[in-house]
Amino acid sequence: MRKDSIGYRHSNHSVGLATVHLVWIPKRRKSVLIGDVKTRLSAILDSVANDKKWMIKAKEIAPDHVHLLVEYDEQTPICEVVRAFKGRSSKLLRDEFPHLKKLPSLWTRSYFYDTSGKVSTSHVMAYINDPHHARH
Repeated sequence: MRKDSIGYRHSNHSVGLATVHLVWIPKRRKSVLIGDVKTRLSAILDSVANDKKWMIKAKEIAPDHVHLLVEYDEQTPICEVVRAFKGRSSKLLRDEFPHLKKLPSLWTRSYFYDTSGKVSTSHVMAYINDPHHARH
């Protein structure tokens, strides 16, 4: 996998960019993502991204929710991206911070996602509707 000057990923059979905005919350929306927990969570998220060869383009860890903007590979479904981040962070944080075990689980099962790209919908529509596509 390589990237070109525009930032698209190239593989043997595809060229593109997969970016997703993710948001998830702790169980019962508890404000537990503070201090050392917040610092450790940030490092764990970076580690997951590094191991998977994904890029965290933006990250915000609030006391009661997490925002990530992640560039990932086209082979991985969004639910697997979420599972990688939430799964490892839940396991490690609960092992390292016993007070988090008071919650039935660290994260809720839910999450928000929004795919994003470098080109607006109007630009894509204009390109598709351009007369050069009508040529045979």
